[in-house]
Amino acid sequence: MTRQRIPDEVLSAAHARSQARADRDWARADELRAEIEAAGWKVVDRGTDFALSPVAAPDVEDEGRTRYGSARTVPSLLDAPSTGAATIVLLATDWPDDLARALAAIRAHAPEGTSLVVVGDAPSEGQAAALAALEQSAASDNTPMEVAWTGTRLGHGEALDIGLRRATGDVVVALDTSVEPTGDLVTPLVQALDDPTVAVAGAFGIVSDDLRKFRDAPAGDVDAIEGYVQAFRRADYRERGPFDARFRFYRNLDIWWSLVLRDQGEGETPRRAVALEGLPIVRHEHRGWTSLPDEERDRQSKRNFYRIIDRFGSRRDLLVSPG
Repeated sequence: MTRQRIPDEVLSAAHARSQARADRDWARADELRAEIEAAGWKVVDRGTDFALSPVAAPDVEDEGRTRYGSARTVPSLLDAPSTGAATIVLLATDWPDDLARALAAIRAHAPEGTSLVVVGDAPSEGQAAALAALEQSAASDNTPMEVAWTGTRLGHGEALDIGLRRATGDVVVALDTSVEPTGDLVTPLVQALDDPTVAVAGAFGIVSDDLRKFRDAPAGDVDAIEGYVQAFRRADYRERGPFDARFRFYRNLDIWWSLVLRDQGEGETPRRAVALEGLPIVRHEHRGWTSLPDEERDRQSKRNFYRIIDRFGSRRDLLVSPG
């Protein structure tokens, strides 16, 4: 079996981390561990020594298509010029009827020039069959759509990263398959982002008094945009991404990403999150939530929320109306 070569920058970071631990500089050691893990490697301490191993599963070829083991190995289009006003990104896992409903609505109502990326995150057997048929139909009728496949379930954050790496529109609309457009929702989202003070826009906004508890908010300026319909600039993702891959469950990633997009640094005026009124959509059952037992979805939600607190817990300047 061929061993994977450790990149020089990863090995250098691991040696620097080992020295930081020897100096009892735990904060620096944690920073370097995060850098190593972000590069796709795991460090295991062995006394004063360490071992490095790749985190990501390998890419595999399956019936003429690549099933990716991580977002990092997906060829990126982020540095290519934008084509079209918007790309809609959807994730496909276990509910083919939900995806089919959303795609039919998008095809019926999205303006010309809207492209689609569907990420099949280790889809179920039924979802995989539907995605294969989708690829064939898109190729035959020249639909501007791509399906990207993973070989193992990566989770919500990293699967979205794959969609963003393949997106080509100026604006990216992350759309949950529980949402059914009943008209053109792309144009008002793109128009909202024409305002340079706006970092993220969508259908559903939330606000908080203290960054600990959030509640639904009316249309207008809000603290964060929920991920059912969340639009932002592709250029901002290129600058501020990727998503934190530890968000395997979808819940609270939308808050974290909204704050990342809005944050201009302490002492600077944050950019805005804007919830738009009257977007033409219908919300259906969110199976990613209802398919889990109460205790499991609460556990995963809390785990994700701690990541918001770790990064933004003291940043009350990011709140529209802090308590």
